[in-house]
Amino acid sequence: MRFKQELDLYLQFIKLEKGLSGNSVSSYENDLHRYLLFLSVDKKITDLAGVTLHHIEDFLDYLIDHELLAASSLARNISSIRGFHEFALVEGMTAANPAELIELPKKAKKLPEILTPEEIMAMLDTPDTRKPTGIRDKAILECLYGTGMRVSELTDLEQDRMFFEIGFIRVIGKGSKERLVPVGEIAQEALEHYMEYVRPLFYKPSKAEKAKNKVFLSQRGTALTRMSVWNIVQKAAKEADIQKKVYPHIFRHSFATHLLEGGADLRAVQEMLGHSSIITTEIYTHVDRTLLHQTHKQFHPRG
Repeated sequence: MRFKQELDLYLQFIKLEKGLSGNSVSSYENDLHRYLLFLSVDKKITDLAGVTLHHIEDFLDYLIDHELLAASSLARNISSIRGFHEFALVEGMTAANPAELIELPKKAKKLPEILTPEEIMAMLDTPDTRKPTGIRDKAILECLYGTGMRVSELTDLEQDRMFFEIGFIRVIGKGSKERLVPVGEIAQEALEHYMEYVRPLFYKPSKAEKAKNKVFLSQRGTALTRMSVWNIVQKAAKEADIQKKVYPHIFRHSFATHLLEGGADLRAVQEMLGHSSIITTEIYTHVDRTLLHQTHKQFHPRG
């Protein structure tokens, strides 16, 4: 890492000259390591002199958007960044302190909530597959959990992107980036059953131009909207008696976390989610550790 020398010097400074405790130094190190990794990987910056206020604001937005930290931890991150850049300025590493005017963001979010495998299974079992809409809804829920795709990616999914013979779906993600996502046997069976027996019932030639080649259709023959998928997910959560706040994206959070809990490689999960940076995927390792802490606290005699 290009910034390692500067970081080591700063950590030595706050430990020996500012007299911070070992725990505090460790917290600052973790904060700054994440920050510098973001700069080097996402922003392609390799020199502190190239850092601007805009880059720091982008990093703080990243922490908020991906729900990585509580407000108190976010404030400490800002303190870490301010102190580090002030040190760099005093030591002649940079000509200016881009963090001087940084302000604490108004809102910090919690880590994303996920569903347990049992809660997921309960939701997947709710659609009434004796009805055409139930078969479609079952395919949608299985697809969301089985692939981890975003709702917009699911509603945009087209028939010619389904490669069931090799067990993959071609997904068009953010920025029109394409990726191949594996689809499990159960999800694939649900999708194939829907496409063979139900989609032809919903397909209306008069609306073919608007629906185009879309996989998921409404009973009126129009392409299914994100709001429609939201309603389908809400209905399943209610019927499964899920007490958590449930929304379509929770399937994506759960998909990634369950994979990592099962031992999946972080970069493989990054590829399946379509994240351009592995830093974004690392949020789910934080979720995993949070669950471990909760389990320890609940079940350990000294928790």
